[in-house]
Amino acid sequence: MKAVQVVAFGRPAEVVKLNEVPDVGSPGPNEVVVAVEAAPINNSDFMIMAGRYGYLPTPPATLGIEGVGRVIAAGAQVKHLREGDRTLVPFMIPTWTERLKFTPSWQRPLPETADIRQLSMIAVNPATAYLLLTDFVKVPRGGWVIQNGANSATARAVIAIARSLGLKTVNIVRREEVVDEVKAVGGDIVLVDGPDLAKRVAKETGKAPIQLALDVVGGSSALNLMNCLAPKGVLVIYSAMSGQPFSGSALSVIFNEVSVRGFWLAHWSKTATDDAMATMYDHLVPMVASGAISAPVVGSYRLEDFSQAIAQASAFKGKVIFTPNQAA
Repeated sequence: MKAVQVVAFGRPAEVVKLNEVPDVGSPGPNEVVVAVEAAPINNSDFMIMAGRYGYLPTPPATLGIEGVGRVIAAGAQVKHLREGDRTLVPFMIPTWTERLKFTPSWQRPLPETADIRQLSMIAVNPATAYLLLTDFVKVPRGGWVIQNGANSATARAVIAIARSLGLKTVNIVRREEVVDEVKAVGGDIVLVDGPDLAKRVAKETGKAPIQLALDVVGGSSALNLMNCLAPKGVLVIYSAMSGQPFSGSALSVIFNEVSVRGFWLAHWSKTATDDAMATMYDHLVPMVASGAISAPVVGSYRLEDFSQAIAQASAFKGKVIFTPNQAA
């Protein structure tokens, strides 16, 4: 059985290899064996390769943190899946391989008509977007949420999920040329970042109070979001795409009681109940299946073509998907 693995930490071209690994074998009574159909390359995978992620496996270790596959064998005590079903792989189980074995808990069969490449990306970006909107602030229907990096995959999911919850979005981008793109996917207000952002946001929203801000960029962009928040608002930081140190306003924290929170999906997943998982995916799967949530896919590759896949993904111009058991 083949798997794309990190054999050390450093430059992807030097530390990622296609290796032969032991097959997973037959399932136990409560387990399933799944043939991986699609598994995306995420920014977190590059951070793992570089040795800069919050969780680092011991090399050699198979990469990939999400995916979708077909059940090819199920244990006698598995209740909700059977051979032939398509299902999601649990978050953080390495997916850049041909077959997996795991114990399903909240997993259920997925719609057969849905795009498997879009389904394969549901466990990271759409899940993050859903939790950012539901776990920190109870924004009332008709209320506003502001986010930066609005042309990213997670931000696109935020736009769609916010709309499904009756919320409106202020979307901040760093380049004028992506404004129309974000509007086309449903962003209510789309603005280019800058130090005067708070004034422009107030004008566009009619000075509506904004209680929730979502930061994926970091640096001064985080400060600009903080300045848009109403008193007792919450800024949630879930990535730092700029690579710059976080910049915030002490005055907002002190006088407006603005708070700053961090979010990492891995922490949430460790303690989430099966019911919480099922509730989230019951909301997300139909949205992905219908196309309401989608991310641009720029390439699909077999495991053997991992070098080209990783090179294309490193340009961050769209999602690249491994299809270990499908024609690329």
